[in-house]
Amino acid sequence: MKIHEYQAKEILRRYGIPVQPGKIATTPAEAEAIAREFGEPVVIKAQVYVGGRGKAGGIQFGDTPEQARDAASRVLGMDIKGLTVEKVLVTPKIEIQDEYYLGIVLDRASQAPVVMVSAAGGVDIEQVAEETPEKIVKQPIDVRWGLPAYQARNLLAQAGMPSNVVAKGGAILSALAQAYTGSDATLAEINPLALTTDGQVMAADGKILIDDNALPRQKEYASWAEPEEANPLEFEAKAEGLTYVKLDGDVGIIGNGAGLVMTTLDMVARAGGKPANFLDIGGGARAEVMKKALLFVARDPQVKGIFVNIFGGITRGEEVAKGIIMAQQELPAGMPIVARLSGTGAEEGQALLANAGLTWGADMRDGAQKIVAEITAKGQ
Repeated sequence: MKIHEYQAKEILRRYGIPVQPGKIATTPAEAEAIAREFGEPVVIKAQVYVGGRGKAGGIQFGDTPEQARDAASRVLGMDIKGLTVEKVLVTPKIEIQDEYYLGIVLDRASQAPVVMVSAAGGVDIEQVAEETPEKIVKQPIDVRWGLPAYQARNLLAQAGMPSNVVAKGGAILSALAQAYTGSDATLAEINPLALTTDGQVMAADGKILIDDNALPRQKEYASWAEPEEANPLEFEAKAEGLTYVKLDGDVGIIGNGAGLVMTTLDMVARAGGKPANFLDIGGGARAEVMKKALLFVARDPQVKGIFVNIFGGITRGEEVAKGIIMAQQELPAGMPIVARLSGTGAEEGQALLANAGLTWGADMRDGAQKIVAEITAKGQ
């Protein structure tokens, strides 16, 4: 379960991690009143469940209450990666000298939480991992003992952080490990951990993902859930009875059966594409369901093409083909569609697609390669 920055900071605060005070505003007038209450320059930060807020203009500054109001009016209502900003965090501005990264993530390979620290904070840790992996220090946590402060200090020193950050940040990283365990998180990160010009070390931003399976015992955190804001498409898909998960790529994926859809995601990635979603139409889907699934996937503005991968059993290939053909008039003009049909009704379905001038793959690999190639060619 995703939570907002202000909620993540509340969890961090409960574990003794220094964070800036802050209040939520849903209108420019509220932001102005909060800034007046603080009596100092403030930062206006969009509260949405995606990263990259700063690059999108979702973090702005106000040196006076009036400027805070103006900044909030610019941020509220803004669209950031498909999510509308409905509230902002108003918090005092701090003068940052240096930025660092602290994070804990569940690592399936080692079957343990893994601490990651880096002196390269304030940017996407994925970018650091890809371009300069040597700048990240990692260590699994023994969940029986947690992360003692002396071990945390050692990790920060290994990452090349200055002694004053090591001294104060060790306790912060140790507390972050406690927050991770105590909130049943799958991810807890502070980015950036800020060293201020007056020598303070604090969490200038925080992100926590809570394990959905733990929500029955994390009742307070469960009450913070905002599924309609976490991802509007996922929320609407659930209401329409579709099994849909939003991803970050541009290749729409539709299949029947969770295992087949997962394999399709992998195949598209191997072909050089980035899956935009997971959508399982289930067994026995008729043409109308196929059409609805296609139109739903196409609603994602990131989707540039769709790969339909069906193994026919109780779901018949010709019904799938009919649904694809039915959807053509309502899909965005020129959007590539590639279908791979196998099993019951596959030959009939392929004939229907061919007659309609639509592309189909000889097998899953061929279909994945074709949709990636069509999207690539369209973008050139």
